[in-house]
Amino acid sequence: MKDDTSKVSRRRIFAGAGTLGALATAASVLPSLEVSPQEAAPTAKAPANGGGYHLSEHVKRYFKTTLV
Repeated sequence: MKDDTSKVSRRRIFAGAGTLGALATAASVLPSLEVSPQEAAPTAKAPANGGGYHLSEHVKRYFKTTLV
């Protein structure tokens, strides 16, 4: 009886080569990516006595989803 566990299949070789190619491509592209800082949205200053809640569009949409 022949032992086939030591043989490497062509499928495994091509899968390994494809993986290595993808990793090499990613490694060459990543250093060239430039991260641009995003500008922070201006935030309103919270009131001194609390009461910072305000009815926004997001809150209105949430309230509409709770209606039965």
